[in-house]
Amino acid sequence: MRQIDHFIVGGSGGAPARKGQVFDPNTGAVQAEVALGTAETLERAVAAAKAAQPAWAAVNPQRRARVMFEFKRLVEANLDELAHLLSSEHGKVIADSKGDIQRGLEVIEFCCGIPHVLKGEYTQGAGPGIDIYSMRQPIGIGAGITPFNFPGMIPLWMAGVAIATGNAFIIKPSERDPSVPVRLAELFLEAGLPEGICQVVHGDKEMVDAILDHPAIGAVSFVGSSDIAHYVYNRGVAAGKRVQAMGGAKNHGVVMPDADLDQVVNDLAGAAFGSAGERCMALPVVVPVGEETAEALKAKLIPAIEKLRVGISTDNDCHYGPVVTAAHKANIERWITKCEQEGGEIVIDGRGFSLQGHENGFFVGPTLIDHVTPDMESYHNEIFGPVLQIVRAKDFEEALSLASKHQYGNGVALFTRSGNAAREFAARVNVGMVGINVPIPVPVAYHTFGGWKRSAFGDTNQHGVEGVKFWTKVKTVTQRWPEGLPSGGNAFVIPTMS
Repeated sequence: MRQIDHFIVGGSGGAPARKGQVFDPNTGAVQAEVALGTAETLERAVAAAKAAQPAWAAVNPQRRARVMFEFKRLVEANLDELAHLLSSEHGKVIADSKGDIQRGLEVIEFCCGIPHVLKGEYTQGAGPGIDIYSMRQPIGIGAGITPFNFPGMIPLWMAGVAIATGNAFIIKPSERDPSVPVRLAELFLEAGLPEGICQVVHGDKEMVDAILDHPAIGAVSFVGSSDIAHYVYNRGVAAGKRVQAMGGAKNHGVVMPDADLDQVVNDLAGAAFGSAGERCMALPVVVPVGEETAEALKAKLIPAIEKLRVGISTDNDCHYGPVVTAAHKANIERWITKCEQEGGEIVIDGRGFSLQGHENGFFVGPTLIDHVTPDMESYHNEIFGPVLQIVRAKDFEEALSLASKHQYGNGVALFTRSGNAAREFAARVNVGMVGINVPIPVPVAYHTFGGWKRSAFGDTNQHGVEGVKFWTKVKTVTQRWPEGLPSGGNAFVIPTMS
């Protein structure tokens, strides 16, 4: 059986005391074992990072950018291998896996321009003979705790910016699909990154706690469920770290009466069911405005959803594959049942879905539920599966309120032909990322990603200039050269200079 080890300078340090199982979601069979590390494992990685980071920080930004250029080339050259490896452990179809990696590479492309964004500020003549300038310097050692649903993209979001700004970086990927981050770390090394600058440690809560408690790790980035994000944020901050912790989501798609319903249905098919709904930027709630809009939308959704094809991840003709584990499949089906018990109308039922020849795979059929209301627990919580709930709103204000009052505030979309409605919605909605006729409003890499409310803890977002700010600290220098001043000239006193 395939063994997945840590990627640490000096090797793993022997056989692990504990191992986790990595499944093939298409068949339900165990395909690999992953080492589950301890605080001692982390200590070896931190020691290597400490030894390597000062020299890497001293490399000029242009040369660090050249490593990013070469890394990008290598990832592109190995894209097919990476995508198949990702799909084999996660279950998403190959096209989605390639998209996963490509969106991560877009952040690497941003990092290729790191010399520009690291430029500081300068003021000449801030006082008599006095100049002031600022510089951005790396935190030192950073860590990323990444989720199962984007094992390529999110490690690249974190590692790219952290490393390009001069830090050493330790990745703790999900133990459900840990292989792609290891392969990415290998490619970083091949691209010219020094040993110890990008390392991978595997583990469960024991490893997470070790990262949050380690005094040498200065910053931690996390993506996962909101409850764990809140835990990571509180424990990390209590340990004196800078922390950004991205949590769950329940994104709404508001459909105005003037929307192009054919386009809306096409967008919802991808946004709600793509990657089996295992995306924090999925669109699991659609909010038609007015009963006429609701009925017309429902009539168009039913045949479109019934045409969705569920298959194994290597089937190029299917729309989505299995979910990541048997436990997650069972949890999704429990939420469908819960919504039915709460009064939701199951229009299309994906429970009990079985794929011929892959009966033990972790498949969930596409599910559509109508007449969901805000007081239902299934609406309040993240289902994270191929389930679309219809929540009807009587008017624009009610629809706006639904998205704004929900505990999550990651993303939201408005479908309309009205520029005024779009402008009003974007300005007023209490959500961090907004799409106007865009169902999955993930910003491009040179902007920044981050939600509001229980979707994010911390005040700095992922990637873009916000990411650079997170992984660096500002140093400001005030200088004067006495030999350039007349003898007995101006003297400094507090709080002013005379």
